[in-house]
Amino acid sequence: MASTMTQASNLGAVERTASAKTGLRIDRYYSRAGVDPFDEVEWEQRAASITNEKGKVVFEQSNVEIPKTWSLMATQVVVSKYFRGPLGTPQRESSVRQMIGRVVNTITGWGTKDGYFATTADAQAFADELTHILLHQKACFNSPVWFNCGIEEKPQCSACFILSVDDTMDSILDWYRKEGVIFKGGSGSGVNLSKIRSSKEQLAGGGTASGPVSFMKAADASAGVIKSGGKTRRAAKMVVLNIDHPDIEEFIKCKVEEEKKAWALIEAGYDSSLDGPAYGSVFFQNANNSVRVSDEFMRAVQDDREWKTRYVMNGEVCGTYKARDLLRMIAESTYFCGDPGMQYDTTINDWHTCSNSGRINASNPCSEYMHLDNSACNLASLNLLKYLRDDGVFDTESFRRAV
Repeated sequence: MASTMTQASNLGAVERTASAKTGLRIDRYYSRAGVDPFDEVEWEQRAASITNEKGKVVFEQSNVEIPKTWSLMATQVVVSKYFRGPLGTPQRESSVRQMIGRVVNTITGWGTKDGYFATTADAQAFADELTHILLHQKACFNSPVWFNCGIEEKPQCSACFILSVDDTMDSILDWYRKEGVIFKGGSGSGVNLSKIRSSKEQLAGGGTASGPVSFMKAADASAGVIKSGGKTRRAAKMVVLNIDHPDIEEFIKCKVEEEKKAWALIEAGYDSSLDGPAYGSVFFQNANNSVRVSDEFMRAVQDDREWKTRYVMNGEVCGTYKARDLLRMIAESTYFCGDPGMQYDTTINDWHTCSNSGRINASNPCSEYMHLDNSACNLASLNLLKYLRDDGVFDTESFRRAV
C-alpha cells in the first residue's frame, strides 16, 4: 500500500512538473470558442446618481452601459467606485465592458507574459471564462483589483494588510508611511500597538513616553487626509491594544471622549455628516479600535477577580483593576460610539492555521482577515445564489469551475 501511495505521489509530482513546463490548459465550461461573452448578455443605457442624506447629488454619470440584469445598487457602486478616468472626460470609462475587460485583459496579459498558458487558445479560454464569471456576477474581485488593475503599472491588488510596530521612533514613523501607501491604493490595514511603551514609562534619555494613544492621533490624521487616495472610499484602519497594556483605560475611552466633542459641535450648529466639520475636527474617527482580550481575562471577569496591567519594558505590574470594571468600560464606550470592539486572542491563536510561522496579533479593519504581522491577503467573493439550479439543487460542478 505504501509503495502504491509513493508511486502515485511521484507520478503526481511528474505531472505537475510537466504541467509547469507546458503551461496551463484551460477547459471551457461557461464560454464558447469564437463567441465574445459580452455579446451573450443584454445591455442598456442607464444613469448612475448618488445623493447624500440631505438629498444633494454627490455623484452623477449619465449614459453608462450596464448589463440589463444588474441591479440599480450594482450600477451605482460600479460606476461611482470602479469606473476609472476623470469624470466628464473621454478617458472616463462608461461601460461595464470596459471595466471588466480592463481587469481580465491585464490578468490574462500577465499570464501570457510569464508563460502560464500552454497555448494562445488557452489564454483566450481563460479570459472568456473569467469574463463570463464576472459579467454574470458569479464572483467579484475586491475593490483594489477594480481600482488598480490596468491602471497602475504595478497595481496594489490586496485589500487587507496587517502591519507591525516596534517601540522605536523609526518603526512608528515607518508605520505611518506604510499605512499612507496602503490607503493611497484603496486598501486597509490593521496593527497592534502593544509593543509601544506606555505613557507611564520612562524614555531612555529621560522624560516620559508619549504612549500608543498619542501616536494614534498622528496616524488618524494621516488616514483622514489620504482617504484611500481618491479611490472614492475612506481609509480603512484597525488599531488593537492588549488588555494588559498600561494605557488600556485611555485606549478604551479615547474615541468616546472625542465623540462627545463632536456632539457639542453639532449642537452648536456644525454639520453632523461623517465628512462634515464636526467629526472632521476630532480624533480617532478614521479607525476601528479593538481591545485584545485573553481567556485569562475573561475568566477573571467571570470570577469577579482583579486584572493587572504590566509595563511594556520589564513586564512588572503597573496597575490593578477589577476585570469587570474594564469590561464595563468597554461596553459603555461601545454603547456611545461603537468602539472599541473586542478580539479574543486565545481563541484566534488556538485556531491559527500557520502557528509555526508566528502568532496572530491583529486583523484587518473588518476582522475577516486574521494572520501574521506584515502580511496581506487578496479577498474575493463568490455569489452562492448564482450556483443554485432551478430545481433548488446546488450546482457543485459550476461552483468548482468558478473557484
